[in-house]
Amino acid sequence: MKLKAETPTPKNETPNTEHQANPLGKNIKYTTDALAGFVLGLRAEDIPAATVETLQRCVLDLVGAAAAGAPSEAAVIARAGAVRLGGAGPAEIWFDGERRQALFAAFANSAAASALDLDDGHRAAGGHPGAAVIPAVLALAQEVQAGWSETLAALVAGYEVGVRISAARDFSALDTLSTGRWCAYGVAAAASRLRGLTVRQAAESMAVAGVLSPGLSAAGYSHVMGNHAKEGIPWATLTGLWAAELAAGGFTGPLDILDHSGYYDASKILAGLGESFAVDGVYFKPYACCRWIHCALDGLCDLMRRHSLKSADISAIEVHTFARALRLNNHPDPDSLESAQYSLPFCLAAAAVEGKQALLPMRASLLHRPELVALAGRVSLQVDAGLDRIFPEGTAARVVVQASGKRFEADCRHPLGDPANAMDWGMLVQKFQHVTSGLLSPGRQKEMIRAVQLLPSHGPAPLQSLLTAPLG
Repeated sequence: MKLKAETPTPKNETPNTEHQANPLGKNIKYTTDALAGFVLGLRAEDIPAATVETLQRCVLDLVGAAAAGAPSEAAVIARAGAVRLGGAGPAEIWFDGERRQALFAAFANSAAASALDLDDGHRAAGGHPGAAVIPAVLALAQEVQAGWSETLAALVAGYEVGVRISAARDFSALDTLSTGRWCAYGVAAAASRLRGLTVRQAAESMAVAGVLSPGLSAAGYSHVMGNHAKEGIPWATLTGLWAAELAAGGFTGPLDILDHSGYYDASKILAGLGESFAVDGVYFKPYACCRWIHCALDGLCDLMRRHSLKSADISAIEVHTFARALRLNNHPDPDSLESAQYSLPFCLAAAAVEGKQALLPMRASLLHRPELVALAGRVSLQVDAGLDRIFPEGTAARVVVQASGKRFEADCRHPLGDPANAMDWGMLVQKFQHVTSGLLSPGRQKEMIRAVQLLPSHGPAPLQSLLTAPLG
């Protein structure tokens, strides 16, 4: 059953616009000012080597997700639209061979990167920063001919701003947690850095992006989940880039947008700014489906492995988890791959019958298979109050399997890919090779992996050149 959240009642409280302490040591009036000061003041040489390595993992993972997603219907349509409507420019539309203005190239590349739900995410934010920030930064870096230092600083700033703003929302009051609602802030911040905007212009760009980002309320209340619109990440990417462009020309927004306690906790946004970096807390996804499903998948696969269970032996599966997971579409017989990505019962059935590699990524051949649909129909979902309390910081699940007259149970608090259960470089290389198999030649795979490794010394240009040619 799909539950609905009440839309929060707007509050008319007076914003907190007293002068706050800026992390850069200056007095500022608005939170957007403080973020702008951080974004423009960040120095590449102050970014720790471990954070640089994390970003390299993010880039490799995102490029793999984009290659795997490029043939999808959503990505094909987005590319065609970007080519048709976008003006000629220096930014590559990945795996297409066309060059357009950064705005349109980033839109198309973001659509490919987010198509299969393989892109990175951040638990505190409750969504996916990489599929917006990385395509935007790489496209704009081509347009302004930025080197690695500026590209690196823009990437770090984009993740930082997007994650901090999203994490400071009242999750319980939101009708949808869709990434498109907040990732434009990060894109606008990164674009402000690359375009060399002033502090005031950068603050305005984030304010404009926050107002004009897609609302996506229908993603929370619609029963037709699993369509191309999904979380609105490509549109928000375009919005963030456009906001920075407008702000550079003097366009303004409500600078106090983050200073109203009914919507954001401004103190949380600024707490510890510059002391550590949000990108170090990203998770990576071993399965091409909603992250809220991953703990249940890990629990089921672990039970089947440890007890040598076969799918034919399973009479029932119970999943005890947080309430938001029950608001996914959860159709046992989804009509599309997009819908399948948001169906906990179907994903569990696919993993049980075909193994977890069937979800890396899912193929259309899985849809409507009688044995999968039958097993998915034997999956029941229940809210666990304890697990619900730790959401969104945790997306835990307890799985109970009834098989051969016996009961088996497993708990999962940290799904594979979380910082507490990390996928290292070697595992991400294996994921990249697996999801791009048949799409990229082994030689091109190796060249891309090497280009990501050499980003600190060679910059983004070699990788961009490898992203130009069509798949195959």
